[in-house]
Amino acid sequence: MGGLSTAMLLGTHGIKPLVVERHGNTAIHPRAAHFQLRTLEVFRAGGIEDEVERKSQEQYDSDGGIAAVESLAGEEIAKYIPSLNAGVKEHTPTRRLFLTQDALEPILAARARELGADLRYGTELASFEQSDDGVTATIRDVESGEERTVQAQYMVACDGWRSPVREALGIEMRGHGLISNSVTIYFHADCSAFERGRTEAVLYVFNDQLSGFFRLDRGWEAGFLVINTAGDTSQPEATNVSEWITDEDAVRFLHAAIGAEVPVEVGHIAHWKAMADVASSFQSGRVLIAGDAAHTMPPNGGFGGNTAVQDAFNLAWKLAYVLGGKAGPALLDTYDVERRPIGAQMIEQAYSRYVLRTAPYLGTDGLEPIVDDLTMEIGQIYRSAAVLPDEGPDGGEAFAPLGEAKGRPGTRAPHVWLERDGQRVSTIDLPGPGFVLLAGPEADDWRAAAEPVAELEVEQVGATLADPDGRFADAFGISRSGAVIVRPDGHVAWRAGGDIAASPETVERTMSSLLCR
Repeated sequence: MGGLSTAMLLGTHGIKPLVVERHGNTAIHPRAAHFQLRTLEVFRAGGIEDEVERKSQEQYDSDGGIAAVESLAGEEIAKYIPSLNAGVKEHTPTRRLFLTQDALEPILAARARELGADLRYGTELASFEQSDDGVTATIRDVESGEERTVQAQYMVACDGWRSPVREALGIEMRGHGLISNSVTIYFHADCSAFERGRTEAVLYVFNDQLSGFFRLDRGWEAGFLVINTAGDTSQPEATNVSEWITDEDAVRFLHAAIGAEVPVEVGHIAHWKAMADVASSFQSGRVLIAGDAAHTMPPNGGFGGNTAVQDAFNLAWKLAYVLGGKAGPALLDTYDVERRPIGAQMIEQAYSRYVLRTAPYLGTDGLEPIVDDLTMEIGQIYRSAAVLPDEGPDGGEAFAPLGEAKGRPGTRAPHVWLERDGQRVSTIDLPGPGFVLLAGPEADDWRAAAEPVAELEVEQVGATLADPDGRFADAFGISRSGAVIVRPDGHVAWRAGGDIAASPETVERTMSSLLCR
């Protein structure tokens, strides 16, 4: 998912990457089903939001939540998220949704190809070496064994939690390590009798036989069951289900989780390790890592796939600007500086949810308090050379509650509905694929100063855009004569304070700094 997202997003900037994938096609198993608001904003920027929403509607209730039960036939224990999109409307033009990875990846692949990506399935990376000028890789056709050499200026490794590329680079993983040897059981069974009006797309299951969670398709006739622990958690085999489970065990666990001995057909048992680790670096020379190669986490909270897509959003525009000569090579250093702290925090939040929802036997000593999902999704703060902060103290926190962000440099630009020619447009849609300067209704001087500056679009409330609700200036924390610059990934890069005089030279210096020129 991280690789296809990177390819698609590079395409929006006119870069046509070569993508190699050793599997014969896109994902065949329905993993990574919970997609967050920020990820939908990324899909919106990539031009696939509508298609993703349509496919989601075929599979799940769009407002389904997350709850815990003794079994499908048993009592409800807790409701973690009653409704997936409650309270989000004022913060974003998008909506959270559930969609399986095997349904999403063909959409990403088709869009990446449409934008010029060369996708080669059934092809593996055999070796690589890098120099000061680029990366030389040997790629191999999996079926024929034929090898060929390719050259590129940069390489992005999205090769999973085992990541041979990361290993070859000598990058360590740090964190909580292995939590459990888990399994995912893909199955068909008619569970519709136990639906009872529920709309949840994720149901955690806790009983004396297992702990884990269901994801059930519409109609409750198929899905998968994740099992993290089975039986007495004081015994080592309880956290090592993957090492001993049989097909007969799978049926037994399905019956225990369903709460009735209905006919079940086990399609596949996937074995995987629940881990919570982040890489010590996301970059080594001209090779960058993203997705599970950079951070691996338990599925609780749905942060894994979402963090991968958001890595891609941060990285793609920076690669494009460096490759296009619009930015200095040091801009790529900001990828690690910005995304690694976010990856580390996502891991801690996933781990906290894993312990509290699935594995309380691990204990809560040193456990980070859970941050609300809305803040986690669209409250991320970046600090790097690609952000010019306001003057004043900085507490160093990784997230800003939405009511406090207010257009602060480093945070995601707030969503405000504006109008152009009578049509609504969100501020989320104004940047990309380039930078944009947004000027307040009395900031004619900033508009005039920015218009001659290359690589910068200019919009002004009251001139090119209308602000019917009068929310723009307050939402971005500026006066009516203020201005902000928003990066291609939608994060505020700079904000004009009241004592800064508008001039083309000021805007030029600001852009040169942000682009590490």
